[in-house]
Amino acid sequence: MILVGGGVMLLCLLYFFGRTIPPKDNTRPATATAAAGQLDIETILAASRQKLTPSQQAHVSKLESAVVRGDVKEQQIKVFRQLANFWRDSAHLLLPYAWYTGNAAKLENSQKNLTFAAQFYLDGVRRQEEPALKRWMALQAKELFEKALVLNPANDSLKIGLGSCYLFGGISDNPMEGIQLIREVADRDPHNTYAQFMLAVGGLVSGQLDKAIERLNHVVEHEPANLEAILMLADACERKGDKTNAIKWYTAGKKLLKDPGFEKDIDERINSLKK
Repeated sequence: MILVGGGVMLLCLLYFFGRTIPPKDNTRPATATAAAGQLDIETILAASRQKLTPSQQAHVSKLESAVVRGDVKEQQIKVFRQLANFWRDSAHLLLPYAWYTGNAAKLENSQKNLTFAAQFYLDGVRRQEEPALKRWMALQAKELFEKALVLNPANDSLKIGLGSCYLFGGISDNPMEGIQLIREVADRDPHNTYAQFMLAVGGLVSGQLDKAIERLNHVVEHEPANLEAILMLADACERKGDKTNAIKWYTAGKKLLKDPGFEKDIDERINSLKK
């Protein structure tokens, strides 16, 4: 679930990536410890395999061997898809699922599949708290967005996605790289709600509440059923001390919720604001 500034739970996670980073080992040499902030896929997959039963491990090993032997692109794509489906449906660990889905998309070189894989990673980046994993996921998303942009350089959604990798993933010492990519779209097309939303999230993270509220108001004006934007707007108003509008937007968000548990959380938040 997204938490903004300690506010109410905003949205139930669509994707559960699972914890696939091995615990720290204080017995490792200092050089290994220093490199711990740089994850690689082998580390992630090795930790993921540890969660499998012996029969599942054997199944995965067989498929992985098939990838190495496969010298035909279509065969490799097929095995990557099989591995992706296994990790999603049987192991319920979606970080390996994302990896193999991305690999298949790269071989297919389809804008649709590249975008799906990139967006999958990006959705996880915004909800990931582990810095090393967040950065690794953002780098994977960045590569996929860039490949999709080669196929369609004029696609604004892809540019926003790429900019968001910089904005949320910590992959650059200068987050303005990401903001500039998104702002380029927003300045040219002020009604692009995706760009406005991402810039609003960036504003919330940096504490620019007034600008974030302005952008979120624009989003919900054009997308009145956008639950995430509505609850972010409520949270931003609450953080600013605007209790009236915070209650207004929490109430609006509650009407869109279908989960009694979330409704209870919002009721508690509204009641606390009324005191």
